[in-house]
Amino acid sequence: MTRTIGLVSCTKSKSDEPAQPRDLYEPSTLFRKASDYCERTYDEWYILSAKYGLLDPEGPPIEPYDETLTNASIATRRTWADNVVKELADRGFLCDDTHLYIHAGKAYYGELLPRLEGESVSISLPTEGLMIGETLAWYNKRQ
Repeated sequence: MTRTIGLVSCTKSKSDEPAQPRDLYEPSTLFRKASDYCERTYDEWYILSAKYGLLDPEGPPIEPYDETLTNASIATRRTWADNVVKELADRGFLCDDTHLYIHAGKAYYGELLPRLEGESVSISLPTEGLMIGETLAWYNKRQ
């Protein structure tokens, strides 16, 4: 049986206080809709954080931060992607019985996908190519 895992990117909007990862990004409508969808649809879900890499939504509280991959250099994105691939491997997610569903923009998956090509994990980008309004509509249709 295939294990399904959703990966949701962090967002610029964050709470002002340290919070558990799932709650830190709650001010963002996009994050709320994506994480709700992933929680309902997949076996597990995790957060792709520009600062912390792969975060368990139920993990310990983290401080708010102001980092994003959107305007980051290619070198920064590559280093981040290398770290995330290592974290995915450490969790046992890069095997043929796992399907990753990436709910993130190109800044987050652009350098990640080439690093996953040699792995036996299956990957989908459900909202690939959609603008933010279209992405929100996509989640709204699936509530």
